[in-house]
Amino acid sequence: MAFDVGGRGDLYFNDLAAKAWDDGMAMYGYGGQELAPDAGGENREENLRLLAETGHGLIIANGFAFAQNVWRVGTEFPEVMFAITDSCPQDDSFATVEMPNVRCMLFAEHEGSFLVGAAAALKSETGTIGFIGGVQIGLIEKFQAGFEAGARYINPEIEILVDYLTQPPDFSGFGDPVKGKESALAMYAQGADVVYHAAGGSGLGLFQAAVEASTDDRFLWAIGVDADQYNTVGDPALQAHILTSMLKRVDVAVGNTIEDFLMGEFTPGPVIFDLAAEGVGYSTTGGFVDDISGQLDEIAAMIISGEIEVPDTLEG
Repeated sequence: MAFDVGGRGDLYFNDLAAKAWDDGMAMYGYGGQELAPDAGGENREENLRLLAETGHGLIIANGFAFAQNVWRVGTEFPEVMFAITDSCPQDDSFATVEMPNVRCMLFAEHEGSFLVGAAAALKSETGTIGFIGGVQIGLIEKFQAGFEAGARYINPEIEILVDYLTQPPDFSGFGDPVKGKESALAMYAQGADVVYHAAGGSGLGLFQAAVEASTDDRFLWAIGVDADQYNTVGDPALQAHILTSMLKRVDVAVGNTIEDFLMGEFTPGPVIFDLAAEGVGYSTTGGFVDDISGQLDEIAAMIISGEIEVPDTLEG
C-alpha cells in the first residue's frame, strides 16, 4: 500500500484505504507493507519502486498524484499488478495510458455531490450556499459540478458561492485548514448557511468556521467529503455543524480490488464506483438529514435509473 501525503491518520482519503487494507488482512491473512511519502510527496515514485522491488504482487497507489509514477514503475515491473485511485496511468506528457497490469479505481463524485447539493438547498434558509475546492483541477470541478446541479435541482434560483484555495501546481490547498477557515468565514459572512468542501485536510477549517460564525440567531452548516466526517472529526462541537458528508467509498474500491487479486479475478483498466455500485453516497450520522433522507433517496434512485443525468464537468 502506497499512501499519499498524510498517510494513516489523515481522517480522510488515506484512512479509508487503510480500513480496507486492514480489513483484508484480518479476513484473508495476507502479509503486506505500507509506505507514505514525505510531506511534499516528492518520493511517491521511490516508494512504489521499493514496494515493487520487494516482490509484492499487488500495489495500491492511493491518489491521483501517483498517475505518472504508476506508469513509470508499472512499465518497469510488468509482472506486478497496480491499482490507482482517482486516475489512470499518465505518461510524461500527461496523456492517459492503458496498461495491462494497472487498474484505475474511479468514482462518480458528481453523483454523490448532487445528493449533498440537494441536501444543502433543502436545508438552506438564506438561499445562499457555498463550495470550497482545495485545488482547481478537473477532479475537484467534478465535485462542484454535481453539487451545483443538485442544489439547482431543488432550487433553480439558489446562489452558490465558489472558492478554490490554490491553483496548480500549488497543491497546498488540500492541506491548509487556515485557508479553509478563512474561505468559509468569508462565505458565511456573505450569507451562505451551508458550505460543502472538497479540500482534503483544509476541510477542518470549514468545520471550525461553522462553529465560530454561528450565533444564537443563525446556525451554520458544513458538509464533509469522502469519509463520514462527523465520525472522523471526533469533536462534539464540530460534529454539531456537520450536516452530512459526501461518501466516496475508497474503502469499497480498495477492498474489492484486493479481493479480486486474491481470488485471481483482477482485471486492468477503469472500474467505476458510482451510486449503483455503492461507491458514492451521503452520510446520515448525527441525524441532521433524517427529515429529508426520503427525498434524497428518491433522487438517488432517479440518478441510478438514468432519469436524472448528472453533469461531471462545469460545462455540463
